[in-house]
Amino acid sequence: MNDIQIDPRGPRFGAFFQLAFSIAALLAGANAGGIAIMAVLLVLFIPGAIIGPQATFQSWVFKKAVRPRLDPPKETESFRAPRFAQQMGLTFSILAVGSGLLSWDLGFFVFTGFVTFASFLNSVFDLCLGCEIYLLFKRATTRTAV
Repeated sequence: MNDIQIDPRGPRFGAFFQLAFSIAALLAGANAGGIAIMAVLLVLFIPGAIIGPQATFQSWVFKKAVRPRLDPPKETESFRAPRFAQQMGLTFSILAVGSGLLSWDLGFFVFTGFVTFASFLNSVFDLCLGCEIYLLFKRATTRTAV
């Protein structure tokens, strides 16, 4: 599989979508409204978790509406770390929705809070927690030639 290169500003833009949805879910609460909002976010994570962030709705909006107004990226990055971050977002969204459906309010707020915190760090400070965890894992599991 080719190592697809992406504009690193795209996933950061996508994190604003995720932040907006997760804050809305927290404000709505662990009820049908909050669960529905997190379910929509869960669906938005699916293409990014399977294919990569370049396949998400947020990426499409970035490519069509935002990127044409920007200078070309100074550098690109592999899709692999952001895809792992999308997988983590999907996992926490599934846990939030599942918790809500099981009437475990604390779980709903904790897992939605994780998504909110990670999305906030990425969208505001350009710090992708999932990407950092991916890189730590790769460093720990990659052998170096001697």
